[in-house]
Amino acid sequence: MKKIKLPFIIIILIVLFISIFFLYKPNITGNTIKESTIEKTGENKVILVEFYGKGCPHCASLNSFLNKLKEKYPSLYVEEYEIYFSQKNRELFSKLAETFGTKIQGVPTVFIDDKVIVGFSKGIGESLEKEIQRCLKEKCNNPLEKIEVEELTEIIGEKSPLEDPRKTKFKQKITIPAVLGAAAVDAINPCAFAVLIILISTILISGVRKRALFAGLAFSLSIYISYFLMGLGLYSAIQTSGLTHIFYFVVAVLAIIIGLFNLKDYLWYGKWFIMEVPLCWRPLLKTLLKGVTSIPGAFGIGFLVSLFLLPCTSGPYIVILGLLSKAATRAYAIILLLIYNFIFILPMLIITFGIYFGITTPEKMERWRTRSLKKLHLIAGIIILALGIGMLIALKFNWI
Repeated sequence: MKKIKLPFIIIILIVLFISIFFLYKPNITGNTIKESTIEKTGENKVILVEFYGKGCPHCASLNSFLNKLKEKYPSLYVEEYEIYFSQKNRELFSKLAETFGTKIQGVPTVFIDDKVIVGFSKGIGESLEKEIQRCLKEKCNNPLEKIEVEELTEIIGEKSPLEDPRKTKFKQKITIPAVLGAAAVDAINPCAFAVLIILISTILISGVRKRALFAGLAFSLSIYISYFLMGLGLYSAIQTSGLTHIFYFVVAVLAIIIGLFNLKDYLWYGKWFIMEVPLCWRPLLKTLLKGVTSIPGAFGIGFLVSLFLLPCTSGPYIVILGLLSKAATRAYAIILLLIYNFIFILPMLIITFGIYFGITTPEKMERWRTRSLKKLHLIAGIIILALGIGMLIALKFNWI
């Protein structure tokens, strides 16, 4: 068996690095021109063309504002072009400014109908929204239509896409399975099982089974709230920074690394390191849990314990946050985060009710957890590895 393991892991590594090399090409140029931009946009559609720069704070604020407007106005389509890293996009910016009879004044710059809006502030945002409302009532032109088709194609090389509803639905279709898969990986993490088992065992010593039930529920609720708030905060930070594309690529690679590390724990558990709570932290964690004797205490310790769980549970969560930052609006992301974290605590609820109704005991659950450690790492490794590769493929073919 040992002779098989090493070639097996080497083959996985080779396949993954080849996949990354051939499948991923950085999309730092912003949108590329595909089919429908040069075509007539039709009534009630509002086409807004934005030129921005990575790392520009005003650009990030504008992008965050536009994301909210896209939720508010489904007929709004935004063409985004990053100019710091793309010569072609700079040429397009220059040509469009010339066509509009204006000079480049910096980024962000927005073209809507026959107007040019430079910079971003609260007042500019209000003016921009008024223009969008006007264009929803009147038929406004696509700014890029002012450039001749041949010239536009010569600058960019091909036509550029609009974010139409069909693409949005496709994003939702690939996002939901990814969220469910990553949540399942998080849910079967042995770290959370161990923590809950210790907590319930400690409270059961008092002999009051109902107290153990409510303590387990309070602990699970606390973990749910803390993880949801941490996820929402990080998602908001990613959206505001404007680094969604870069972050998406980074977390896709991170998912592959985490998947490989979990496979390592299946093949060589305990060697080098483990994808669980660090061994040096465990004595302190057990001391904290064994000091809990009440339901409010269980709820309070949940927030603290969530920090201990981060090293072994944050990987899939961060991967999903990277996916949501690229593929979901804020409202949709919040719904998916609520679902994700419910799935995450679901095994905790099952264990809590199982012990309360006498279906199992803490001792039996701990024995099962110990026996299943390597299998749990294998399942987690396969799912998160597949998710990482899938994210890179989606990025490569502009599916997201």
